[in-house]
Amino acid sequence: MPAAHQLTERPYAIGVDVGGTFTDVVLAAPEGQVAVAKTLSTHDDPTRGIITGINAALASAEVLPGLIGRVVHATTLATNAILERKGVRVAHIGTEGFRSLLPLGRYARVEEDRFDLFFDPPTPPIPAADCFEIGGRLDSSGSELKPLDEDSVRSVAKIIRSRGIDSVSIALIHSYANAAHEKRAAEIVAEELPTGATVVTSSEIWPELREYERTTTTLMSAYVGPVMVKYLSALQGRLRDEGIDVTVQVMESGGGVMSAELAGRRAVATIESGPAAGVLAARATGLSAGHRDVISFDMGGTTAKASVIRNGEPSITVEFHVGGKGSFGGRRAGTGVPIKTPAIDLAEVGAGGGSVAWVDDGGALRVGPHSAGSQPGPACYDLGGVEPTVTDANLVLGYLDPTTFAGGTMKLAAHRAEEAIDKSLAAPLGVSREAAANAVVDIANATMAAAFRVVTVQRGLDPRNFAVVASGGAGPMHAARVAEAFEIQHVLVPPSCGVGSAVGLLGTDLSTDRVRSELRREDSVDADDVNGIFHELAGAAASDLGVDLDDDPDVRVIRSVDVRLAGQAHELTIDLDGDRADSRWDDTTLASLHARFAEKYKESYGIAGSGSLEFVSFRVRVTQLVPKVPLGRAVTVDAGADILSRPIWFKEFGEYRPTPVRTRDSFEPGVRVDGPLLVADDESTIVVPPTWSAHIDDAFNIVLTRTAAQQNVSDAETSKENAR
Repeated sequence: MPAAHQLTERPYAIGVDVGGTFTDVVLAAPEGQVAVAKTLSTHDDPTRGIITGINAALASAEVLPGLIGRVVHATTLATNAILERKGVRVAHIGTEGFRSLLPLGRYARVEEDRFDLFFDPPTPPIPAADCFEIGGRLDSSGSELKPLDEDSVRSVAKIIRSRGIDSVSIALIHSYANAAHEKRAAEIVAEELPTGATVVTSSEIWPELREYERTTTTLMSAYVGPVMVKYLSALQGRLRDEGIDVTVQVMESGGGVMSAELAGRRAVATIESGPAAGVLAARATGLSAGHRDVISFDMGGTTAKASVIRNGEPSITVEFHVGGKGSFGGRRAGTGVPIKTPAIDLAEVGAGGGSVAWVDDGGALRVGPHSAGSQPGPACYDLGGVEPTVTDANLVLGYLDPTTFAGGTMKLAAHRAEEAIDKSLAAPLGVSREAAANAVVDIANATMAAAFRVVTVQRGLDPRNFAVVASGGAGPMHAARVAEAFEIQHVLVPPSCGVGSAVGLLGTDLSTDRVRSELRREDSVDADDVNGIFHELAGAAASDLGVDLDDDPDVRVIRSVDVRLAGQAHELTIDLDGDRADSRWDDTTLASLHARFAEKYKESYGIAGSGSLEFVSFRVRVTQLVPKVPLGRAVTVDAGADILSRPIWFKEFGEYRPTPVRTRDSFEPGVRVDGPLLVADDESTIVVPPTWSAHIDDAFNIVLTRTAAQQNVSDAETSKENAR
């Protein structure tokens, strides 16, 4: 049933985000959000936590399952399968002479590895014994130098079958220019393997220049694809058993959603699924508050993510790394597994509510990257965890109410948090409980500030020109302190901030991407030829979505090209004008492209780049707009609501002091309330430190603003640092 009719006849939509600690569910109607549920993630079977959360939301709103017309899901399944090496066994087939490409891999010794005399290279993504080679060769233009040796393909396929391997990746040299050899090899392998086996080719997954990245992307798709198919099939079945008979849509890394069937075929496109949804929610919040330039800050139970939105649009990258090591939130090239697929550009650090605090052998306090997760969780969950975490520190300082955590669905054991911090931190460090807890929070904030630095300063952007949008269960508690480090003036906290990614899912459209690498100098670019490439790519993407480019007014086509200066090795992706299916390359396009390239080159590298251009790849993103419910929820202002108080520890005072605790609906529009202050939301807590203030805007966002006193203090500290 088409999505438009589904939402008309079944008016409710559900967003589900499965994180490392919590599974968040948002239920929305045509008029907006009606219920939220937050449950502990069940890693042994994620569908169990999802169904628990959905049933809780439906019961809270008294909505029947049969009225659900859309389910959108963000999952870390693909990421976790790669990081934890829990994918299926894969055999890889490459070109003769290149069998050792993956076993040799590529690794850069970064950070502490550079000084390790006993350094061991990481385990290859696939054992050498499961790598095979076949005869046949193409040149860089796609011309055949040596015919495909079909006998060698069949021989390899029989060996793979004899080993009981049911998933195969195929990536041949220069197949981005000519897919014929790969397609025929895949046909032969499929004939030899059992029915239902997975055979993935690079020309189908991502036919782009750069052999190693194309190969790893294809390999990872074969590695996690069967896991994703099995999981989504199980989820679809569980939903059907509950009376929700819709096709699940899965968030993809670039900011759109795809059908469960397409997600199974291109599982690598879902790797940054959850963080992408949070960025979209932050974008909507920024626009609602009149801020087109914002930093999305999403802190959950396991990690914290930061991403930049400029002029109302998130930054997109076409390559990222899974795993590996990095510089404070950014992944370094040569570490981890490179993935070539569009993704929202973000930095991620191991600093979440569940991040474990510990004292190292040198007596220094550390926080993360290990997380207590949902099992056993922080010590205060009282589920068997004994290690102190950021959540325990926040509870000790008074920022968390032990009776209202996670919307009142969990009670926190304050004495467990105190015991953990006393035993593991305060005693070894020789400091008070409160000092240890504050140090944990400060270190976590510094780690998250590093992620801000990656997406702003390291990209040539001044963070002072941005507002921060805080989301996630822990984000609003830490956002103001992180913003202080960059002299950022405003922090926006939207309604339902604690389930921001699940909210963002409901604002998505169906999207998919296609790419083709073709090297061309600008003086050899023919408009008709380029328009033909874009038309072919758009047609293939439209086929993935099952839409008609010509007759569907809700279809948008975004075209972009990867461009570099002639003679250089790396390119920048430049969007072209227009999002209509009939937009075309014409005589004015090249001049516009030159101007945009020069601007982005200066932004990326800090120097002017001019000269003849070379085109590397052509990209298309096809989007089908779907009916959506309004994001977030309306708040009923109740100026007469009770304002409570409890002792809270702030470092400015060095002691516990009675501090007002308000709810969001207690704010009168236009009335500014000075900190220190706590704002208790159902799914999160907003900490307003001293010398910050808070007010509620027309979109029911809580807006935190630095006061003049805070700015003067920061300026004085900056002057001292400069003097040193």
